Parts: sequence; C-alpha cells; structure tokens
Amino acid sequence: MLLISFISQNLGTIIVAAAVAALVIFLVAKLIRDKRAGKSGCSCGCSSCPMSSGCPSANKEKR
Repeated sequence: MLLISFISQNLGTIIVAAAVAALVIFLVAKLIRDKRAGKSGCSCGCSSCPMSSGCPSANKEKR
C-alpha cells in the first residue's frame, strides 16, 4: 500500500525521469555506434581544422 501511494504521488516525476533516462541511453548508444563506424563528431571540413592531425577521420582520408 505504501509503494502504490508513493507511485501515485510522484507519477509525473517518475515519467519525466524515465523519459530523460531513455533519451540519455539513446544518445550514448548513437555516439558509440558513430564512433565504431568511424564517423567524426565534427560537421566541418577537416582541411581547415586545427585539430586535424589528431582526428581519426582526417587520418583515414590521408591514407
């Protein structure tokens, strides 16, 4: 009975927390998939990037 009372009093908070947790899990999974696929996190060109020497995507293009 106590658990049902707690859930009913905090249902909005529980739903929002679940939605935020699902969003975070989705974003982390997407970042991991992109990293494994070799996609860069940057959307600009590598030729003008000052960090291109340390970028895995730029190093693939040089090969």
